[in-house]
Amino acid sequence: MQKSARFNQGMSTAAAAFPIVLSLSFAHFLNDMVQALLPAIYPIIKESYGLSFGQIGLLTLAFQLTASLFQPLVGVVTDRKPQPFSLAAGMAATLAGLVILASAASYSMLLIGAGLIGTGSAIFHPEATRMARLASGSRHGLAQSLFQVGGQAGSAAGPLLAAFIVVPAGQRSLVWFSGAVLLAMLVLFRIGRWYQAQMPVPAPRFSSKTVTGGAGSSSGVGFIIAVLFLLMFSKSAYTASLSSYYTFYVIDKFQVSVQTSQYLLFAFLLAQVVGSLVGGHLGDRFGRLGIIWFSILGALPFTLALPYANLALTIVFTVIIGLIMASAFPAILVYAIDLVPSRVGVIAGVFYGVSFGLGALSAAGLGELADHTSLKTVYLICSYLPLIGLCAWFLPRIAPAGARAGH
Repeated sequence: MQKSARFNQGMSTAAAAFPIVLSLSFAHFLNDMVQALLPAIYPIIKESYGLSFGQIGLLTLAFQLTASLFQPLVGVVTDRKPQPFSLAAGMAATLAGLVILASAASYSMLLIGAGLIGTGSAIFHPEATRMARLASGSRHGLAQSLFQVGGQAGSAAGPLLAAFIVVPAGQRSLVWFSGAVLLAMLVLFRIGRWYQAQMPVPAPRFSSKTVTGGAGSSSGVGFIIAVLFLLMFSKSAYTASLSSYYTFYVIDKFQVSVQTSQYLLFAFLLAQVVGSLVGGHLGDRFGRLGIIWFSILGALPFTLALPYANLALTIVFTVIIGLIMASAFPAILVYAIDLVPSRVGVIAGVFYGVSFGLGALSAAGLGELADHTSLKTVYLICSYLPLIGLCAWFLPRIAPAGARAGH
């Protein structure tokens, strides 16, 4: 009882710890910047290693599959026993993967390097999400969007840095980014010391009593989670089509240079940064469901028009799509956590894992499809993916966890 009171007090006074959210966002920036270097160097390694689109897709699979499989497991462990310094340890795996990618002499070593970076991501996201929520006070949507913005900004910076550094200097220049990983480890170690002082109460084992909101039972929650997974699939698959193959698409269709294609990818990823921040803030003010619906209905006209657009409209449409689609992820994640607020680690691990895993499977499948047809066909098929999001009709409106607790 004393521990519970201490935990609730930490939650109510955590607004004073909001700099922790910004520090986590910065670490997220560094983490995802390094991860974004992998797809950013695809045009380089495709030529130097003689890879097919299918093999490129398998590299994405190696990275995202390790992330997706391990994240829920990490969430289960940290829900039961918080691990203050696990984030810094996870960065060590990212560092090893980066060094291997820089020095890889074979395709198999590229796969190992990609898998290690995915492992670092799996360790990072669940516990970092809990830390951000603990430090946020009652502004969970804003905290999640700020945390997410760090990752989105890092993902956007990766291709830009690749264009300026890796493309001219070559694959081995990846090792220069080791300094960013070491900096992230230092920041996360200091955050770990703050988190160790908070030591949230371990979550109880899942049961229907841990469920709150409009579901009313664990079976109801299962149905809602399944709907949210479908939403994640529609967004992750479409985003994978852009993040993995957009550079090849604009090079093939519009004959732009490799560096120009990296700038265009950067514009799309930067739009996701803005969309994530705006989506989290508006979700706190107007509710999660409204943002989810906006991300579905708002993006659909532009995804349908993209395969028929010229270069100028392609740039405009992809930026708009990035803005609108990214607005939904903080809303979806906070909606799920509000549904089961005692299982932050598991929910974060599952949803980040699902995002990575669906993106991985989609990237691999779309790569094979591109090998047998064309990238134009891939984007034509993907243009209809937002229609899956109409299943959001089945989502109930639930009150935020803080409101139900009387905050």
